[in-house]
Amino acid sequence: MPSAMRAGPALGRRAPAPVVVHSAPLVLPVCTDPIRDGAVAVRGDRVVKVDTRASVLSSFRGAAEVRWTGMIVAGLVDACAAVPTTGPGVTARAGVLSDLADPPGVRGISYVEVTSRSEEEWEAHGRDAVITALREVDRPCAVGIAAHTRDPQVLEDVAVLARTFGLRLLVDLDRHSPAALDEAGVLGPLCHVVCARPLDPGERKLLRLRKTVVAVCPSPAPDVLALLDEGNPVALATGPPLGGTAPDTANGVAEPALPADGLAGPAEPADGVAGRPAPTGVLAVAGAIRRNARELGVRSRGLDGKLVRAATLGGARALGMDRGDGRIGSLAPGTRADFAVFDARGRYPYAALLSQPPWLGTVVGGAVCVG
Repeated sequence: MPSAMRAGPALGRRAPAPVVVHSAPLVLPVCTDPIRDGAVAVRGDRVVKVDTRASVLSSFRGAAEVRWTGMIVAGLVDACAAVPTTGPGVTARAGVLSDLADPPGVRGISYVEVTSRSEEEWEAHGRDAVITALREVDRPCAVGIAAHTRDPQVLEDVAVLARTFGLRLLVDLDRHSPAALDEAGVLGPLCHVVCARPLDPGERKLLRLRKTVVAVCPSPAPDVLALLDEGNPVALATGPPLGGTAPDTANGVAEPALPADGLAGPAEPADGVAGRPAPTGVLAVAGAIRRNARELGVRSRGLDGKLVRAATLGGARALGMDRGDGRIGSLAPGTRADFAVFDARGRYPYAALLSQPPWLGTVVGGAVCVG
């Protein structure tokens, strides 16, 4: 083929985005072992390489380098956020919509809440209100359904609705037992549950068999450790199971129950120790679980690493964003360039991160946001 003909189509191609290298004394990809003196190469909104700084710089000679102090870790994921704001290092969240006009905030899933009190109410206007809400949400993140109804027939129909529209489900275990949710067809890999109460061995086993992620709020450590040790997929959540919403409403879509400033009011100590303030971020929840375990003398092999994975990959799995190109919760070629930087150092990287070190900044989709 003539060279002129070969060159023709190339003239209309857009030049690839330049590679930017983010390096730090320590990189926690989460999906692989920590890397000392590591680096993350980013092109556009994707990670193209994660390795030692020397290896990455040699692969992309001339690339601009952003040199961070401390630690780069895959972006944290809040599996049920209490308020629209996010904690340090959070790059994705699951939140229950209180107002369809709310700004989208960070990437993740926005859940439309269902609170119909009876099948009659659901049939009369609840279903139509929810479907309308789902269609009218104008935001870049995905949309799901938060099944906060107590009626079993409504719950079953919500599960069918979610499967029909290909939507994820969010439910809380303060309203329903895992057995009741399973009978209604709710449990499964497309659903995650929020839990702030102890689960018995049978409940944990059922959730594990259904591959349903359990998003734990700050709660007594032994129950969380049992979930982790038995192999349940676990995520971390900062919000209450109900998403901060009001009781059932007449139209089947809940109204917000937060104060005018959008912040939750005073809460009881969430880590089980009287007088101690409740955790305010995903790392704080993980740190509280770890601290409780130590205070109770309960040991779990590799607990620090498990908690960091729950705060990252576990949350990504809860949102269904842990697979494929653009996945989140880890750092590897093809993942979305979402990560956080903390001023964490030391011989034991997971422990250093759980000590809640100062937050230095966040990179979301390749864009730097300084802390």
